[in-house]
Amino acid sequence: MVVPSRPAALDHFSLIKSCKPTSMCSGIPVVNLSGPDAKSQIIKACEEYGLFKVVNHGVPLDLMTALEAQALRFFKLPQSEKDRAGPADPFGYGSKRIGPNGDVGWIEYILLNANPEIISQKSLSIFKNNPEFFHSAVEDYLSAVKKMTCEVLELVADGLGIDQRNALSKLLRDEKSDSCFRLNYYPPCPELQSLTGRNLIGFGEHTDPQIISVLRSNNTASLQISLKDGAWVSVPPDQTSFFFNVGDCLQVMTNGRFRSVKHRVLADTVSSRISMIYFGGPPLSEKITPLASVMAEGEESLYKDFTWSEYKKSAYKSRLADYRLGLFEKSFRK
Repeated sequence: MVVPSRPAALDHFSLIKSCKPTSMCSGIPVVNLSGPDAKSQIIKACEEYGLFKVVNHGVPLDLMTALEAQALRFFKLPQSEKDRAGPADPFGYGSKRIGPNGDVGWIEYILLNANPEIISQKSLSIFKNNPEFFHSAVEDYLSAVKKMTCEVLELVADGLGIDQRNALSKLLRDEKSDSCFRLNYYPPCPELQSLTGRNLIGFGEHTDPQIISVLRSNNTASLQISLKDGAWVSVPPDQTSFFFNVGDCLQVMTNGRFRSVKHRVLADTVSSRISMIYFGGPPLSEKITPLASVMAEGEESLYKDFTWSEYKKSAYKSRLADYRLGLFEKSFRK
């Protein structure tokens, strides 16, 4: 039996999955952060989608563009120079390999600790020609985004009727907050689409394990989310706005009322995509459990007790697409 040979152009992508393009979703919730209905809009979006777009957020556009320019400057360097800032452990530069468990994607990335006091020499070497400017660009951007994120979490607390308005935001403001920051670069990939009609997956389907994640990207349409019925839809990009994703921890803290959204990123066939994501996490020792004020009388927790450290260790032993919360769900006998 003669086996047809693979086109040579496909060999380069053999380990990376692909999928068909999907339709654009027109119903992504948009929240005007200065509007009177912001808190109710956020609650509804977290329940129905697990994702929403924030406009009138107060983060200066020049902070976004300055950091994007620095990131692009790095990602355009020769591969040998970029490799000096890696491999990611987990912080530093990585390419195609996502985590230690075999996941790969059409991606390059930089992962940093979000605490400005803990930027390693490896991280500073990423922009070796001007590390001071890079440090400043990251710090200024994160300071503004963290402030906005805490404002959103306080609106969440208001909307849920939590007496302590900073019940969620204080976890990100804590000096021991285990938050991180990621710069992703997805090069264009026209070859596979022209040969197969499919797009390479840049970052495979997953949920974010932290409390909340805050995304800003350029105007390349690549982000997709999974709706409640399992259908995948594309999220229209907006480089002047931020997209908030509910994380696994927030799903637990609301006892499943909020939905940790499953999402993925496709490589575009023509344009590169660059994104920057702040992952707001609690201190490692923080116990993750449903907040008493969101529980109805007699309502039982759907989840076993665990700390963020325990969940984080479990999450990073899994594959991207695994349902990580499943290990922490209680089983109820009927």
